[in-house]
Amino acid sequence: MSEGYYNSKKTDDICGDVCGQQGSRAALSMSRLRCVLRGLDFKTLIFLFVVIPVSFFFIYLHGQKISYFLRPLWESPPKPFHEIPHYYHDNVPMETLCKLHGWGIRESPRRVFDAVLFNNEVDMLTIRWKEMHPYVSEFVILESNSTFTGLLKPLFFASSRDDFKFVESRLTYGVIGGRFKKDENPFVEEAYQRVALDKLLRIAGIEDDDLLIMSDVDEIPSAHTINLLRWCDDIPPILHLQLRNYLYSFEFFLDNESWRASVHRYQTGKTRYAHYRQADVLLSDAGWHCSFCFRHISEFIFKMKAYSHNDRVRFAHYLNRKRIQDVICEGADLFDMLPEEYTFKEIIGKLGPIPHSYSAVHLPSYLLDNAEKYKFLLPGNCKRESG
Repeated sequence: MSEGYYNSKKTDDICGDVCGQQGSRAALSMSRLRCVLRGLDFKTLIFLFVVIPVSFFFIYLHGQKISYFLRPLWESPPKPFHEIPHYYHDNVPMETLCKLHGWGIRESPRRVFDAVLFNNEVDMLTIRWKEMHPYVSEFVILESNSTFTGLLKPLFFASSRDDFKFVESRLTYGVIGGRFKKDENPFVEEAYQRVALDKLLRIAGIEDDDLLIMSDVDEIPSAHTINLLRWCDDIPPILHLQLRNYLYSFEFFLDNESWRASVHRYQTGKTRYAHYRQADVLLSDAGWHCSFCFRHISEFIFKMKAYSHNDRVRFAHYLNRKRIQDVICEGADLFDMLPEEYTFKEIIGKLGPIPHSYSAVHLPSYLLDNAEKYKFLLPGNCKRESG
């Protein structure tokens, strides 16, 4: 072999004293690992064994927040509503109010049907129906023995029905059995129950041009809004309602961006019960939306596990009773989420807890008439009952 011969085969001069050793497979593997590590500087080791694991752990804990914060990059805001100014005063006659909205006045009011799916919101249902009672022709309520997430639940309305005798003569109540499909998307069960509510409305006797209110129990149209729409002619066939948005109680005013509640002039074969955007017209300042406004901590826990967004319960400690109580009094988010907004300006503007409000003006009259019974919904009363 000539002295100038060059061997191109890879060698490990750095770790030749280790990698060339003979031994068991395990010992040899450890030797090779030591070889690799000896070839890395301190900064690289820090990156591999500290920075990367910590980054993965941070993403695991806060990935949902990161996704929501970056939402403006991958999702555009929806088309804005055409917002109708809302005129109202106790001393202004209905004919004038209709005219201010650009509508005519009817010779007699339309019938009004209020239809809801019921889970466990007994207090909010009472306040809702007491507010709307003077102007609703038929209250339609559907209850299932299944939550949207497929959990078995008691028939809460059935067990509390005696508390609603004030609507009994105008009540259509239906019960539907859950399908209990394992690992199914909760929105499928929700859609299934809304289709059943369509059938229950027909049983209740709804007819063409009757008004149908589509909203969740905690989305409460004001009485004067319903009275206006039943008396005025030429109102839009579908009209969304802008509601004042509250969280946990009327102490934490969030914004005016609740719009899913809607009022429809019923059309046989066309009107379908839904809870999403169905029109571009929005009536301003038409009521209240009080989300997670429960009396007992157990009710918070039940809803967190039962409603369609239960995937937001990412960690078991979210359901800790003390944590939930602390979150309520702080006005923070139960699911430790960022605001669901479409611009960075709006997201940043809503970061942190909701400021406390000490105004109890323009709230449902029944709530104020029974302030002691419902004090947990009023400013300065964030402590909840433990049951």
